[in-house]
Amino acid sequence: MPESILIVEDEPALQDTLAYNLRKEGYTVETAGDGLSALESARRLKPDLILLDIMLPKMDGFEVARTLRRELTSAIIMLTARDDEIDRVVGLEVGADDYLTKPFSMRELSARVKAQLRRTRLLREEMQTPPAVPAHETLTFGGLSINLTRREVLLNGEVLALKPKEYELLLFFAEHKGQMLSREFVLERVWGWDYVGDSRSVDVHVRWLRQKIEADPANPTRIVTVRGGGYRFEG
Repeated sequence: MPESILIVEDEPALQDTLAYNLRKEGYTVETAGDGLSALESARRLKPDLILLDIMLPKMDGFEVARTLRRELTSAIIMLTARDDEIDRVVGLEVGADDYLTKPFSMRELSARVKAQLRRTRLLREEMQTPPAVPAHETLTFGGLSINLTRREVLLNGEVLALKPKEYELLLFFAEHKGQMLSREFVLERVWGWDYVGDSRSVDVHVRWLRQKIEADPANPTRIVTVRGGGYRFEG
C-alpha cells in the first residue's frame, strides 16, 4: 500500500503543485483548503503524514495540529510563509514533527517527507514486535510499565502510542528515577551532543509525555519539575 499524505493548503496553485509532485513520487495524496476540512479529512483518512499550512481559513494550522495530535499519530510538517522563531517554537509545542518555511524547493520538501515517513514506519514496526518478555526486561512503576525488548509502554494495561523520542526520553527518566536531571544533560544524552536544537525540545517532549502518562498533566506526579534545575522522575 502506498503511504498517504494529506495536504492542507489554501493557495490553489501551491496545493496543486504539491499534490502533483507527491503523487509522481508514488504517494496517495488528498487535499484540504481550510482548517475545518483538514480535521474532517484527517479523521477519515488517518494519513501517514500531513503537510499543514499555518495561515488557514476557518481554523489556523496551530489549532489543527493541536487537535489532531490528541487523536492521531500521523507525522505533521508545518508550512509557513513566515520565518519567525516563535512560529517554529509554537509549531513544535502543538505537536508538529518538522517545519518548513516558504518558499521551499520540492527537493527539500521530498527529503523532509521521506525522513518523517521513515520514522513513522519504524514506530509501527516497533509497536508490532512479537511479545513474550521476561519480567526483568520490564520496568514497572505502579500502573506504568516500560517493556525494553518491545520498546513498548503500557498504562493500566493499555499500550500508549509514543513516538520514538518520547519513548527514549521516558526510558531515560525511568533509568534515573529520583535524580534531578537538567535540561541540558537530558538533551545531550537523549538527543545527542550534535543535536542542533535547544533545551526547549526537552520541555515540549515532557509536556507530550505528561499528557499521556499523568492522571492530571497540569499537576504531574510522575515527571515533576525541579525549579531552576530540570526534571525528576518519581515513577
